[in-house]
Amino acid sequence: MNGTLAEPTIRDVIAAADRIRPHIAPTPLRHSPAVSELLGADVYLKHEHHLPTGAFKVRGGVNLISQLTPAEHEAGVIAASTGNHGQSVAFASRLFGVRAIVCAPEQANPGKVAAMRELGAEVKLVGANYDEARLACEKLAASEGYR
Repeated sequence: MNGTLAEPTIRDVIAAADRIRPHIAPTPLRHSPAVSELLGADVYLKHEHHLPTGAFKVRGGVNLISQLTPAEHEAGVIAASTGNHGQSVAFASRLFGVRAIVCAPEQANPGKVAAMRELGAEVKLVGANYDEARLACEKLAASEGYR
């Protein structure tokens, strides 16, 4: 493989939905009269804040963690995040019994850090910004064998 990922097919999307569905309830889609009037069109809002982490990214975490190989499951996962992605990984890891580590910048939002920890992730505050946290994450993944 040359380092690029293939674009997902409709089959990939359907398979991901099948993996996610048992764990994440659909979010409501509601008509917004105020926004519809403002824009002059029927507008519907998808209420993603009803998801367990308050953000759509939880679906990606569940999809990824549900597909770990036995070796990856045993090794655990690591992610770099300032919040929502880390919460997604933490939620899904707890769901599937996988160790999760999240590298976040030292000045990450304390509420997001607390939420990642409450969901079961070990949070490492490293670096002055996201890019430095990501580099630390990549080094740990390579040296420790985390997915």
